[in-house]
Amino acid sequence: MSCILTDRQIANFKRDGFVVVPGVFDRDAMAKIDRWTTEIEAAPDRRDDAWKYYEDSLKTPGKKVLNRVENFCRYHDAFAAFVRGPAMAGPTAQLFGEKAVLFKDKINFKLPGGGGFTPHQDVQAGWDAYAPFFITMLVSIDRATEENGCLEMAAGFHDKGMIGDLWKPLTDENMRGMTFTPCPTEPGDVVFFDSFAPHRSGPNMTDQRRRVLYITYNRASDGDHLDRYYADKFASYPPDIAREDGKEYRFRV
Repeated sequence: MSCILTDRQIANFKRDGFVVVPGVFDRDAMAKIDRWTTEIEAAPDRRDDAWKYYEDSLKTPGKKVLNRVENFCRYHDAFAAFVRGPAMAGPTAQLFGEKAVLFKDKINFKLPGGGGFTPHQDVQAGWDAYAPFFITMLVSIDRATEENGCLEMAAGFHDKGMIGDLWKPLTDENMRGMTFTPCPTEPGDVVFFDSFAPHRSGPNMTDQRRRVLYITYNRASDGDHLDRYYADKFASYPPDIAREDGKEYRFRV
């Protein structure tokens, strides 16, 4: 299957910096994504497998919960083929106006007790060292609501360049005039947003998980940077299994 975005959806993306597209993936496609995600979550932590990151639970003091998984396509052939195939790279290419190349693959789990994400632009995480522009395709695996920490977007600020500083959340001054709008989604819904679009999400204090697939692409004309990006990230912020005892690692944006 392949999602063909309408002219109106493409225009809305260009106007706002994001667009919500309901019902992109049907029940069969979501069953596969759910199964693959469960396989990755259930696999034991290993240095030579998908990267797992954990956080302190906000609901159960002293408990660690899975926060996110990155760099999983390298170790999961079916997921990799899907992410690089027409169903996902196709509509993203429509927004680019040329072929889309995978830059970053991530699943945010936001399990019960999982924390939120402070307001930021993705480009603030140093992405401009690799390419000038990226588009992320969010696929909702579970129902995402305001209560369990759905994505919230600020429309119309994507054309202002980098508003904040590198490696720091947006400040109140940066966010002057911004209104963050919740984007609740059902399984199979998709949100496309560009790397300069400010966004945030709240914590999940419910008893329901909120898993979301985030796949980021850049234009093919800007090169393939996935290997370099993950080599750099491993050096500065490796998965929990690869961390050195006594060394502090801090997620910034």
